[in-house]
Amino acid sequence: MDPRVEKFMATIKAKNPGENEFHQAVHEVAESLIPFIEENPKYKHAKVLERIAEPERVILFRIPWLDDKGEIQINKGYRIEMNSAIGPYKGGLRFHPTVNLGILKFLAFEQVFKNSLTTLPMGGGKGGSDFDPKGKSDNEVMRFCQSFMSELSRHIGPNTDVPAGDIGVGGREIGYLFGQYKRLRNEFTGVLTGKGIDWGGSVIRPEATGYGATYFAQNMLETRGDSLEGKVVAISGSGNVAQFATQKVTELGGKVVTLSDSSGFIYDPAGIDKEKLDYVMELKNIKRGRIKEYAEKYGVEYFEGKRPWSVKCDVAMPNATENEVNEEEAKTLIKNGCYCISEGANMPSTPEAINAYLDAGILYGPGKAANAGGVAVSGLEMTQNSMRLGWTREEVDNRLQMIMKNIHDTCVKHGKQDDGFINYVRGANIGGFIKVADSMLAQGVV
Repeated sequence: MDPRVEKFMATIKAKNPGENEFHQAVHEVAESLIPFIEENPKYKHAKVLERIAEPERVILFRIPWLDDKGEIQINKGYRIEMNSAIGPYKGGLRFHPTVNLGILKFLAFEQVFKNSLTTLPMGGGKGGSDFDPKGKSDNEVMRFCQSFMSELSRHIGPNTDVPAGDIGVGGREIGYLFGQYKRLRNEFTGVLTGKGIDWGGSVIRPEATGYGATYFAQNMLETRGDSLEGKVVAISGSGNVAQFATQKVTELGGKVVTLSDSSGFIYDPAGIDKEKLDYVMELKNIKRGRIKEYAEKYGVEYFEGKRPWSVKCDVAMPNATENEVNEEEAKTLIKNGCYCISEGANMPSTPEAINAYLDAGILYGPGKAANAGGVAVSGLEMTQNSMRLGWTREEVDNRLQMIMKNIHDTCVKHGKQDDGFINYVRGANIGGFIKVADSMLAQGVV
């Protein structure tokens, strides 16, 4: 390890003990940025990276709510307001039992760079709770969301902090959260994104992360005179991101052969076409069932407790959760002919997996660049709310494609090496950093 990076990380770990995911995210960025900062002393003297790695504000609160049996339940609530140098805090809310301070700080830190890359005026934030919506009734989810928003409402607003959805927070949850905010504040305003179309939402917001990661993969392939046409694609997850990545890959001529959930994955060598995807959407979004049921319906293989990275493919899209691809799985992917990775999830590859991608010289789009489509369309939703109008599906999709191309171009500009190889990790980190860092310098020590 670079001794400068080692020294910096020692300070981060001492200040943030036990927050392993946060350490991992900061370390990955520091490896790219510290050599760049050494070459640009203005950032070093102002300790910009040290300031970006420290949240501007951390809000922790309790969430008491009544379950259907009339018993009081208590969960933890969080909002990390990481950096507002270029705009209001922007980032999702995650409801999942694994949620803790370290995970949310890692997500908020990544969000700062991701939002900067979109070219839209959005700072970085993240929040959520250790509440698990799985197995809860609609009424239980509503009561929880109302209690959560009763506290969060005093810390957010359209010009302060604009949360969105993430794992465990879909259209249902956003609806309950927005309803409670409106009730408490007596105002109809664009305080949340991912809203329903009839009440301030944007077309293509549900599709945006999956579509964006697919567009990013297409942009990467084009640097080698290639495309998604005829490619075999392995996708993990079966929620929102995975569903719409599958849809867009299929539209662009690729064949998606895997989907997964926390219990295992299905392998369908014939490909998941529109009819099969419609079944997955009903299974996951309405029935809230398990992906195993797909295997039973269509007579394909199901691998209990496994992840799909052993399957032969040309392109892989990890769309589930952090650290879902380890070093061994990365090497298996490469050995089996995979030469393009586009991350729809946040930090789904371990540091060792990333090193394997880079050592093999394959196309690798890190999450902060490849999955920025979701927050990009959230930003477009904020714009539409401010203007009190809605754009057409074609308008939003065209803007999304343009944003993903701009992100890709930024990564190429800052990541292209002398030998022609494009290090998208370095490109995304430096490209995202410059805009935030220059804004922080302009605003003084705040």
